[in-house]
Amino acid sequence: MAGRLIFFTGFPGFIGTRVVRSLVAADPKVRIAALVEPRFAGRAREVAQSIDADRVEVLEGDISERGLGLSGDVAERLRAEVTIAYHLAAIYDLSVPLEIAQRVNVDGTGNVLELCAGCRRLERLNYVSTAYVAGKRTGVVYEHELSLGQGFKNHYESTKFQAELWVRSEMDRVPTTIYRPAIVVGDSQTGETQKFDGPYYLLRTISRAMGMGGRIPQFGRSDAPFNVVPVDFVVDALVAAAADTATVGQTLHLVDPEPITALELMKLLSREYAGREPSYRVPPKMIEMSLRRKGVRKAFSGAPPESIVYLNHSVRFDTRRANDLLARQGLRCPRFEEYVGPVVQFFRDHEEDPAFAPAE
Repeated sequence: MAGRLIFFTGFPGFIGTRVVRSLVAADPKVRIAALVEPRFAGRAREVAQSIDADRVEVLEGDISERGLGLSGDVAERLRAEVTIAYHLAAIYDLSVPLEIAQRVNVDGTGNVLELCAGCRRLERLNYVSTAYVAGKRTGVVYEHELSLGQGFKNHYESTKFQAELWVRSEMDRVPTTIYRPAIVVGDSQTGETQKFDGPYYLLRTISRAMGMGGRIPQFGRSDAPFNVVPVDFVVDALVAAAADTATVGQTLHLVDPEPITALELMKLLSREYAGREPSYRVPPKMIEMSLRRKGVRKAFSGAPPESIVYLNHSVRFDTRRANDLLARQGLRCPRFEEYVGPVVQFFRDHEEDPAFAPAE
C-alpha cells in the first residue's frame, strides 16, 4: 500500500487509534484521512500528532450525513485518491435507543458505502461488523451466514445486522472484507483498555463484594460460551487480513475458537482479583429484572440489563475461514486464561479512576 491514501472512520477510538498506528508503522509512505465528528476533532488531532501529524489527516465530518458532511472539494479528492477504506465507527452501547443506532450504524454505513462506490481507485473496504449480528441464534453460527430469521437482543445487534446486509448488497460495486469481532477486552500483554464495560462489570461486582463481606456471586449459565478477544488480536487481524488479497469478499469471525463458559469466566476473574471463587449463584432472570432499577444497577457496577443476557446465550461462532487466512500470518486468538492476569491488573490499577467510571 506504499503511497496510498486510506480513508478511515472510528478514529480516535481505542481500536481505531491502534489500527491507524499499526498502518502508519507498517508503511512509511501510507497516508490516513480520518473522518471525525467536530466534537472529537481536537482529541483526534492530538492523537494524530502522537502518531505522525504529517501522515494522519483529520477531516471533520459526520458519517450520519449524506456526503459525510464533507465539502465538495474534499469529497472529490477522496474519490480520486483513496485506495483502501476502513469503517469502524459505530454506536456500541447495548442500551442505545433505536433512532440513534439506526442513524449511526445503518445510515452511517450506507453513507460510507456511497463514498467508497465513487472512489475510482478503491481496492477494498474493510468493514467491522460484530459476531452478534447472529442475534438470538443458538448453536453454531458460520461466517458465510447472516440472515436466518433471527431476532435480536438489543438495537445495537439489530442495526449492525441491517448495516451488514447493506454492505453485502454492495459487494459487486465495493469490494469488501467483513470482520465480526466478539466482545473486545484489554490488551493481552498490558491489559490496557479504554472503558470498563462487558466483563468488566463482573470485575466491579467482585470488587464491591470484597468490600461487603467477601461473598462473591456467580452470574450466568455454567455451560453458556462467553466469547472475548483481546484488542491487540483484533487490531493485528484487521491489519494482516487487509493486506491479504485472498480475504476480499470474505467474512471473518474474529473470536476465540475455544471460548470459556460463563462459569469459567467468573471463576477466572474472581480467582485473579480476589484469590477465591464465587460462593453462591444468582438466577439470571433475577439479575436482569433487578438491573432495570437504577439503584440496583448502580450497586451492580452500573451494568445495563441488556448485558446480562450474554452470560446466558448458548452460541458458538465457527472460525474456519478466519483460522485459515490468519494462520498464514502467524496469528491466533489467545485463550482468556493466557491474559486474564494483565486484564485484571489494569482494572485493579484504574478501578477508582473517574475516566473509567460506569455511566449513570
